[in-house]
Amino acid sequence: METAFEVLAEPRRREILDLLRTGERVVGELVEQLPLSQPTVSKHLKVLRQAGLVEVRQDAQRRWYRLRPEPLAEIDSWLRPYRQMWEQRLDALQQHLDSRDEPWNPNCR
Repeated sequence: METAFEVLAEPRRREILDLLRTGERVVGELVEQLPLSQPTVSKHLKVLRQAGLVEVRQDAQRRWYRLRPEPLAEIDSWLRPYRQMWEQRLDALQQHLDSRDEPWNPNCR
């Protein structure tokens, strides 16, 4: 089974997750929003489901897919130190720019 990072490396799967952020959707709604065929969307949903990133509920003939936030929270937790590192570097850059005597002019080189 693929890890969440491997699953999320596919841009179309990230697009599907973006669409599911707003709530449950059936496959047909996803197909309408994506430049993909129904079988392709279904295959991506299967991979997302196997990775635990989405879950499905059956309602008569319709299958409703929704985002599972728990695995994404784990990824967010893993990324936190990297985000902090970049924030510190950006803060240092901002302090450096603020400490310059003259205002920065993008037209001067």
